[in-house]
Amino acid sequence: MKSNFIKQILFIIVIVVLGSCSEDFSEKKPTEFVDYDGATKTTENLMTFLNGIHRSLYITYESNQNEAGLGGLMQQTDIVGDDVVFPITNSWFLQVYNWNALSNENSQDIRFPYRTYYRIIRNANSIINATDTATGSIADKNIVKGQALLYRAFCHFQLVQLYGKRYVNGETNNQLGVPIILTVGNENFPRSTVEEVYTQINKDLDQANILLVGYTRLNNSHLNLKVAQGLKARVALTQGEWAIAADYASKARLGMNLMSVADYGAGFNDFNNKEWMWGSHINEVQTQYFGNFGAYMSRNFSSTVIRSCPKAINSKLYNLIPSTDVRSTIFSKDGNHPNLSLASNFAKFPYTSQKFLSISAGDSRCDVPYMRAAEMYLIEAEAKARLGQPDAATILFDFEKARNPEYALSTNTGQALVDEVLLQRRIELWGEGFRFFDLKRTNSALDRTGANHDSALTNGVMTVLPTDKRWQWLIPRAEINANPLVKQNEL
Repeated sequence: MKSNFIKQILFIIVIVVLGSCSEDFSEKKPTEFVDYDGATKTTENLMTFLNGIHRSLYITYESNQNEAGLGGLMQQTDIVGDDVVFPITNSWFLQVYNWNALSNENSQDIRFPYRTYYRIIRNANSIINATDTATGSIADKNIVKGQALLYRAFCHFQLVQLYGKRYVNGETNNQLGVPIILTVGNENFPRSTVEEVYTQINKDLDQANILLVGYTRLNNSHLNLKVAQGLKARVALTQGEWAIAADYASKARLGMNLMSVADYGAGFNDFNNKEWMWGSHINEVQTQYFGNFGAYMSRNFSSTVIRSCPKAINSKLYNLIPSTDVRSTIFSKDGNHPNLSLASNFAKFPYTSQKFLSISAGDSRCDVPYMRAAEMYLIEAEAKARLGQPDAATILFDFEKARNPEYALSTNTGQALVDEVLLQRRIELWGEGFRFFDLKRTNSALDRTGANHDSALTNGVMTVLPTDKRWQWLIPRAEINANPLVKQNEL
């Protein structure tokens, strides 16, 4: 593949790796600043490379400060849904909020996920393809290769959900997905089918679930067996493989505890939280300042976007949360946030969120959650409800009781129980990047009507039917220009 930009992949042993600016996002060796062969010669060096990938997840690659790694991508896939609300005009991700970017092949917003995920894939491939011949113990090889496989699987999964049509269980799924990239080099690759992409994702996940058995990680930024099981459950849910989803979600949450009520209201800003399975810790040396997740999704950091346009929850959704549920306390119905010391220049709007809190008004750092045990309860409950298994309501009860002490065991069955679980996903996972994907996988319409969405800000996009072509994001024009084998989605 041809590159029209100078590559910038960084491999800095002490601080961070990665950062590539190439027009075609799945090519080239992942470094120009160190000897590649030396960097991948030993498992010790590969571990350093892997640590760089861990740290790259919150780095700003592009010129836009809001495009800071996975946190920025999480914002995209919730803002494009119906549960995150802009109470006033805001330039950051506005074209995603009003769906204009999704049908603009030159939009920076659709380039951002394509570039970011393929950068991670390219660097994961560098580890995967070098591990077997590297010098080091089998145990160390398993650790680095297993985690790299998870990164590759996760990124292909995110990409195919955005740029391919949804997976339909029981069908051939021969619709175009995304290029599957398993090598580090200059080859051009066409788009594989959605089925082929999921086959590769599951192959990587299955191998990682073997390689990471017995691995004790240093902290929650590293990917262990629990994360491997959780990703397997997440993918199976999207594929409609209910039994697999329930099985792996159960394995992933085994031995994990849900947050206490007090912990839940503390601000979702500490990756050491006992419920977090995978997340990024933003240390002071590597802060992105105004690019951090907390600079856009917190309520207390003093940035222009938070002072003027704090993120709010869909008012219809909020009004479904019982007052006895701790999750009602992480949103302010009147917008005053009485337990936060907000300066007078912070605009106040109803239903604004304080789920995420930065360190302070002057420090935007906020750890970023990528996977929590709560999600595993909800995956297992949904999958078992769809299978008609009688313990689905019990699993939901075990989860809900931790959030709402007054919750009673549900008497719902069938689709009514599934709908109850889906409602709990909306409440629990608000702001964590799931809403667009949940709407797409369930073939549901976007519905912003009757709530606090302003149709002037959404450009009139208040409902979007599941048949709308914009659910399949356009491939960036820059990638098509660089790789003629890639075909565009329907314009």
